[in-house]
Amino acid sequence: MVFRQPSFCGLAAHCLWLLGVVLLMDASARPANHSSARERAANREENEILPPDHLNGVKLEMDGHLNKDFHQEVFLGKDMDGFDEDAEPRRSRRKLMVIFSKVDVNTDRRISAKEMQRWIMEKTAEHFQEAVKENKMHFRAVDPDGDGHVSWDEYKVKFLVSKGHNEKEVADAIRNHEELKVDEETQEVLENLRDRWYQADNPPADLLLTEEEFLSFLHPEHSRGMLKFMVKEIIRDLDQDGDKQLSLPEFISLPVGTVENQQGQDIDDSWVKDRKKEFEELIDSNHDGIVTMEELENYMDPMNEYNALNEAKQMIAIADENQNHHLEPEEILKYSEFFTGSKLMDYARNVHEEF
Repeated sequence: MVFRQPSFCGLAAHCLWLLGVVLLMDASARPANHSSARERAANREENEILPPDHLNGVKLEMDGHLNKDFHQEVFLGKDMDGFDEDAEPRRSRRKLMVIFSKVDVNTDRRISAKEMQRWIMEKTAEHFQEAVKENKMHFRAVDPDGDGHVSWDEYKVKFLVSKGHNEKEVADAIRNHEELKVDEETQEVLENLRDRWYQADNPPADLLLTEEEFLSFLHPEHSRGMLKFMVKEIIRDLDQDGDKQLSLPEFISLPVGTVENQQGQDIDDSWVKDRKKEFEELIDSNHDGIVTMEELENYMDPMNEYNALNEAKQMIAIADENQNHHLEPEEILKYSEFFTGSKLMDYARNVHEEF
């Protein structure tokens, strides 16, 4: 029997065919959520003009959930990314001790509630400054002609374009007072945005927002009037009996959804525990079991010095193992995860070295 040696050309052709099959399979196996450049641009544009769900340095999210990163935000300020999990531990420890030294104004190697209060106010101001800086860029995105004012109709066009609508068609429909063809969810978002737009429009109302008013529209924590509006929205969503205030059961009630497994049950138990503690210790200032709009507004005001002092005391109490009402280097390193989001090991052995 004679065996023929496969030709080089035949092998090459076969390899090319196999490569083509692999590439085809790879392309078809790619996740469907790999967005195109056009989709990414639309998402970026939407993020630029929509109010954020999360506000740095504010105790509650826009939907009434507790801000889980609040303590890290008011302790680290704009240096939030400086303690990621990939950072070298020794470098992170030194960085944390540098922060400790800055908070410790009287250099007695321990942090008092007053020193922590001052630091919290300073870091909150950093978040405010960052929001103002970002707002300048976002305002330019909705004010292309640079006249310093944006109308509701101009904003609505930008918003719908970010949702995939044709800019000319939307602009023509609005100009001709024609009904816009949008889905129910988009229509609901538009109505909420319009209410918020009207609230941000300072008297005399002209439905034109300046850069400062647009900042209040995106970041209600920058305006007393918009902060009140945000509080009303949160109470409206949580208030079950319509008395325009919140009882403990209303505040700790679980969000819509069912507990499907033990992990879900643990999450729900944690939700109730955290919100009960926050309600009783910080929000309900007169401890009568009811939170009024005024109490919730005071609690959410990031520039409230009394709140900052309460937060300082609470943050110190978390790590105050020797119960001297002060925070010491060993304690802040041991509880680094609470303050920075990163767990820094070998805290006791390294504390003197880092100093």
